[in-house]
Amino acid sequence: MARTIKVDYLARVEGEGALTIRFKGDKPSAVELRIFEPPRFFEAFLRGRAHLEVPDIVARICGICPVAYQMSACHAIEDALGIHPGGAIRALRRLLYCGEWIESHGLHVFMLHAPDFLGYEDAIAMAKNHREWVARGLGIKKAGNAIVTALGGREIHPINVKIGGFYRAPTVAELAALLPDLSRALEDAEMCLEWMAKFDFPAFERDYEYVALRHPDEYPFSEGRIVSSKGIDIDARDYEAHFAEEHVPHSTALHAVVLGRGDYQCGPLARFNLNFDHLGERARAAAERIHFVPPCNNPYKSLLARGVELIQALDEAIRIIESYTPPEAPAITAAPRRATGYGCTEAPRGMLWHKYTMDEAGLVEDARIVPPTSQNQKCIERDLWQLAPALAAMPHAAATRRAEQAVRNFDPCISCSTHFLRLSIERED
Repeated sequence: MARTIKVDYLARVEGEGALTIRFKGDKPSAVELRIFEPPRFFEAFLRGRAHLEVPDIVARICGICPVAYQMSACHAIEDALGIHPGGAIRALRRLLYCGEWIESHGLHVFMLHAPDFLGYEDAIAMAKNHREWVARGLGIKKAGNAIVTALGGREIHPINVKIGGFYRAPTVAELAALLPDLSRALEDAEMCLEWMAKFDFPAFERDYEYVALRHPDEYPFSEGRIVSSKGIDIDARDYEAHFAEEHVPHSTALHAVVLGRGDYQCGPLARFNLNFDHLGERARAAAERIHFVPPCNNPYKSLLARGVELIQALDEAIRIIESYTPPEAPAITAAPRRATGYGCTEAPRGMLWHKYTMDEAGLVEDARIVPPTSQNQKCIERDLWQLAPALAAMPHAAATRRAEQAVRNFDPCISCSTHFLRLSIERED
């Protein structure tokens, strides 16, 4: 008998999408994660624009991770210009990235994903019985928002980021004022990780190829080589020689693959598995206290990876602020030249790769942007394909909830490319 699991609008994800799983008998015949919003053509908008305009334009791609888009763009254009901001400017960029990870992970962990594990429809329903934890989550997110406001000029779509650094560097007193809330948020994040470790995680594992940046000395934000758990170790400029994006008929978003192999996973669980040795002492100790150590191939435990990264980002933010001395100049400059530049940074939900070609006057001739959701979309479908037999045995409402939870493991930011969920399970004889 034909059966369809169908979710028309995925809830608690960034953006709009739908999910259909078709069965022939008890076996899945098709799994389609559909992105149905129209393309927004940001890459085309950038052509002919001055390179100095790019960070402010690409920030509008996403209201959740605008810093990641700005940082990948800055690194790519600075690569083309031949400049590499260091010292206090580099530290301020890492601090800004800490702010974005804290606010994004805080939103996803407490407002979008935790209700799945506790059986609530949403965070508002969860707050009736778990008010303390929801309040802690909101406090953590607020601490991240404060960093982005202090450095970026406002919480969403920062306006203080420029090629070469910042328009204005904060004073020591402005950053020091953030410390009390950050210290409180760090203690709350450690308590929350131990609370989340007691959740009932579904038993599911798959042999993933994890892909993330890896820096020689640091947990990755915006620098490092692209590495994978199956042998890739390349510079960002070599991305196109090892990865490709494919069109699929059921989605306006592209599917990224490792050439010759197929789907891969990027994001918190990939970073955790590939960079555990570069976690700070406090984050690593917190992970070890709950016995959460690599390798971990259960995508539902990406919730714990985000919890560990919350501690990492809060701890690093405090250390950067406590050692901060303002730069002599808020930015370095360079004359435009004909060149192609590459940049790759770690957005909260995964690797974000940019490439720009500029002419002699610094006008953008070509732009290419590969967001994390595009890179994870094929991986999400493979997870659902493997989950399908178990879903087929569940009552429809339970199957729908489990399928949506599996999608939320990846915190897909569909708004970056397109909203989310409509789930269909279809059966046929």
